Amino acid sequence: MLKWAAIFFIIAIIAAIFGFGGLAAGAASIAKVLFFIFLVLFILTLIFGAKLFGK
Repeated sequence: MLKWAAIFFIIAIIAAIFGFGGLAAGAASIAKVLFFIFLVLFILTLIFGAKLFGK
């Protein structure tokens, strides 16, 4: 999921360079949402993984 966030971020940068404002904003918002979903899933994995394996 982090890979997809990075891809949409790169698309947003390229679209902003070429002047496609709406497309850049859309890709940036998708990248932001995917990054936060990844971050939440990563933190949940750390918490439940530590509880599961007893450390």
